[in-house]
Amino acid sequence: MAETGTTTPRERYRAQVRAEIKERAWEQIATAGASALSLNAIARQMGMSGPALYRYFAGRDELITELVRDAYRSLADAFRAASAAGSGLTGLAHTLRDWALDDPQRYFLVYGTPVPGYHAPDDVTTIASEIMTALLDACADLPADGPPTRLAAHLEGLGDQWTNGHAAPPAALHRALTCWTRLHGVLSLELAGHFNGMGFDPTLLFAAELDSLTGPSAN
Repeated sequence: MAETGTTTPRERYRAQVRAEIKERAWEQIATAGASALSLNAIARQMGMSGPALYRYFAGRDELITELVRDAYRSLADAFRAASAAGSGLTGLAHTLRDWALDDPQRYFLVYGTPVPGYHAPDDVTTIASEIMTALLDACADLPADGPPTRLAAHLEGLGDQWTNGHAAPPAALHRALTCWTRLHGVLSLELAGHFNGMGFDPTLLFAAELDSLTGPSAN
């Protein structure tokens, strides 16, 4: 009710139309992929003219940016809640998997094949960095599991280029990158259906991979 009192009917109508456009866009992405996204097709589905729809989104890239921004924000918020609950690295990993399984198309939009010709603006990158910051902090809370590695030294030498200014010890940098790439590898294969017909439980594979990454000291 408070929100209704601070917005005009026109603003509420515009927000509703933009929300419906995004819903239609997700439907298109689920059917044909993000590269085939068409504002004119969405306009036809909604009984609008192309020029009318372009009053809500200036073009395909602006619409994709909204979808990507929403996707990253939902995962960043989920990671923040897990971190606040003290879930540790294991909790973040399961949060990532739950988020991916809940909406595979959303997952593939941000972690799948890049959309040809599309470049995300800086504010989207900033939201994405919140996700990595949570992962780095969780990794930093775990003890180093061995001597310094060449990869850890390499990552430390990059300064804040990779961490967006967030300080983390070399061992945490190594663990975070290794966890991120290996867990995403399992998730991407599972969501793309590559485990279908192989007869094993992907949940157990993900858990086993996580165990090998975190070790007995993980939360």
